[in-house]
Amino acid sequence: MATLRVTRAVNLLHRQFSGLNLGPIQRMSHLHTTRAIGTVFRIDRPAQFVSLNNLRDNKGSRKTKKRVGRGHGSGHGKTCGRGQKGQKSRSGNSKPGPGFEGGQTPLMRVFPKRGFKNAHARDLQPLNLDKIQHWINTGRLDASKPITLKSIYDANLVKFKDGVSLLGRGSGYLQVPITIEVTRASKEAIKRVEELGGRVVCVYHNKLALRALLKPEKFAILPKSAMPMTAKMRRMYEDKERRGFLAEGIKEEYVPVSFNFERRVNEAV
Repeated sequence: MATLRVTRAVNLLHRQFSGLNLGPIQRMSHLHTTRAIGTVFRIDRPAQFVSLNNLRDNKGSRKTKKRVGRGHGSGHGKTCGRGQKGQKSRSGNSKPGPGFEGGQTPLMRVFPKRGFKNAHARDLQPLNLDKIQHWINTGRLDASKPITLKSIYDANLVKFKDGVSLLGRGSGYLQVPITIEVTRASKEAIKRVEELGGRVVCVYHNKLALRALLKPEKFAILPKSAMPMTAKMRRMYEDKERRGFLAEGIKEEYVPVSFNFERRVNEAV
């Protein structure tokens, strides 16, 4: 009874695998030849296994490269299959680049260019004094503390990318003395804030220092703030009339809250 069951199982396997196309290895190895001897059956092992030394690509998957310029007997002599004359017969001109218009002056050269784009330009967003007073009246800004770019960002007073420029529009509405740190300030805004007993300080922030100021939770160690790089920018922050934080008489009296003079561990993280 056991022998009959084994024979039926072997025949079933033989029928299932006999329809597959296993290539030359199947024909060569007799992989599915079975022999039943009494109560024991045996499946012959293949004569050759698939290994690195007998791997082959499928027939037709790799095409032989066309060898041109090997004489008339090769079938690709003289013009090498390119024909006679024309743009496509020239070397390097069969696939012109973008903007090529067949020899006609391309559009990018027809019109002249004017001006340039300053790589060091900063996009400073304007902030007026009347808006600051409105934010203080509604309780969104605390006038008793120094107003920094971090305070402006958290209060959603103005959205900025590179910094904030303090302007004097609505200066008559400002009635509270404030201490504010911005990127740049106009003369009218400085005059009105100081009339009320406040202080305006212009502080420089590069991209890394500004990111560390606005989102300190992303820094385990807060980086040291960079000094102004260009000579023009350094002169601006050393000018006392512009209330630069590096100006004589200001850097001794006031230390900017938003400027890191040294690297330090972020204790809030």
